[in-house]
Amino acid sequence: MDALEILTDLARRPLDQLDLFWDDVDAGQLNAHPGGHPNSIAWLIWHAGRETDAQIAWLAGAEEAWTAGGWTSRFGPAVPADGYGYGQSPAQARAVVVTDKALLRDYLAVVSRAAMDYLARLRPGDLDEVIDADWDPPVTRGVRLVSIFADALQHVGQAAYVAGSPERH
Repeated sequence: MDALEILTDLARRPLDQLDLFWDDVDAGQLNAHPGGHPNSIAWLIWHAGRETDAQIAWLAGAEEAWTAGGWTSRFGPAVPADGYGYGQSPAQARAVVVTDKALLRDYLAVVSRAAMDYLARLRPGDLDEVIDADWDPPVTRGVRLVSIFADALQHVGQAAYVAGSPERH
C-alpha cells in the first residue's frame, strides 16, 4: 500500500465512522448541547465537512462543494454561508442548527468523494511539495492532507461520543 492509498483510506474514514452511529442519532440529539458545550452533533458534522471541503478545494484549485453544489441554501440561514466553524464564538456555534440529519450526511459524503477524487489525481511526489512555508518546519501537501482528514475524523469521533453518552441534553 502506498501513501496515496493510505490517504484515500483516511479520507473515507470520517464518513465510514459516521455511518456506524448515524442511524441511532435522533432529531433531539442532533442540536442538543450536552453539558452546555457550544458544539452540537450537528455542528461537529457540519464543521467536519466544511473544513475538509474548504481545504481540499484550496489544494485542488477548485470551487468548494459548499457553493458549487448549492449547499449554502440547502442548510438555510441558521448555518453560516461564508464560514466553516474556525474562530466562531460559543454563541455562533450554538446558532448552527440543522434539522435534517440526512443533509449533514449527504454533505459529508459529497466532500469525502471530492477529497478522494482529488487524491486520485495526485502522484506520490506531489505529497512532498511544500504548500505553506510559513511554518517551521514548512508544511507539505502530504502533511496537510493528514491534518485535514485527522481533524474531520476527530470531530466525527466527538459526535459519536456525544451520541453514545448517557447525558444527551
